Amino acid sequence: MQQVEQWMRRIATGLVIPMPLLLLYALAPAEIVMTAVAVLFVAHCLLRRDWTWLRQGWVVAAALLWAQIVLASLLAGHGVMQAVAFMRYFVFVAALQHWVLPDPRTRRVLARAYGAVAIWLVAGCWQQYLCGRNFMGYGRWADGALLGPLWAPRAGHALVMTALPGLFPLAIDLARRDGARGRLMAGALLLGLVVTMVLIAQRMPLLHLLLAMGLCGLLVPRLRAVVGAAVALGAGAVALSPLLAPQAYHKLVLNFVAHMQGFADSPYGMLFIRAGVMIARHPWFGLGFDGFRHACPDPAYFHGLPGLGVREGVHGAAVGCNLHPHNFYLLMGTMGGVPAMVLFAAFAACVLARAWRGGAATAPCDPQRLMLAVACVVVLWPLQSTSSLLTQPTAGWLFMAIGWALARVPPASHLQPLRGRD
Repeated sequence: MQQVEQWMRRIATGLVIPMPLLLLYALAPAEIVMTAVAVLFVAHCLLRRDWTWLRQGWVVAAALLWAQIVLASLLAGHGVMQAVAFMRYFVFVAALQHWVLPDPRTRRVLARAYGAVAIWLVAGCWQQYLCGRNFMGYGRWADGALLGPLWAPRAGHALVMTALPGLFPLAIDLARRDGARGRLMAGALLLGLVVTMVLIAQRMPLLHLLLAMGLCGLLVPRLRAVVGAAVALGAGAVALSPLLAPQAYHKLVLNFVAHMQGFADSPYGMLFIRAGVMIARHPWFGLGFDGFRHACPDPAYFHGLPGLGVREGVHGAAVGCNLHPHNFYLLMGTMGGVPAMVLFAAFAACVLARAWRGGAATAPCDPQRLMLAVACVVVLWPLQSTSSLLTQPTAGWLFMAIGWALARVPPASHLQPLRGRD
């Protein structure tokens, strides 16, 4: 039995290591990997008769959230099987935390994989910027965003999610070295990431990167001057973008300012209003799994939120519909009502509390643990626009970061695994 478990873990490890590359180019295989690792972990728990991981606060919140969405889907009459299968993501997180990534060697290999993918993304973005097309022959997206070495505008989020655990720890190590040389190299690395993100011209990934750098500057004293210099020079890159990258300037500055000035009439504002109307109409159980997509064309939701003083935008249904509401918390609310929103917030709070447990004190000597905790803050921050949590690559990046971050935290005494009978 022990040999069977060893082979199961080797298979799971072999599936997890290439995940950053799969999340770039093979979304269906990435989904299969997450499901397979979850199934293997359940089989491991059955063989070892060890279910101590169920005692964690985040697992309880996730289980209640899953039950709420399943019940809501049953009441709505659609998406029941998809709702049942939604639990696989949380089991995948537990598998990373307790089975695959507690091994330091596996974590080191995964960190190198993330770093290599981040460098590949940076190189692909600069190649497309300088040559006009990437290696697959694609030019910029219609809104001016760089695709990098991809065929869709996903390079920005992928670069953030790979650079935080893959490259930022290197920058922190460099800044900790005595003398100016290490800090200069760290500054060059961070500046390169900021300038690349400006050229990519995706607003939320740029804000995510700046948030991560700000947290690093607060928690790592030697990095403060480096972060300040990189941000200042990055602001200079934005100032020069009308000359160097006019499309990036239009999207990052002009388009962003216009959206903020008239947010309710912007595409994102319309999506948020439509989701808010759905939640207000169905506060207890929402509209079931993927309910936003199913209910969005219904004229019953084509109005604002008078109770909050929010009117429907001038564009009406034409802009207020999409496949999802572009926010994790609103997505949960449309699927399972206010209870699902509260439970997802509880899940996020439990994850962040555990990921940051003692992390600030150990930040200078354990930069990877710090950056994984920062990644959890970035992806779980409620006030942002996001891709759908129900699809790849968003689900993969999110749950990989959470599972990896939790695996870096020493387990509490009551969660030490029980010895199963071989």
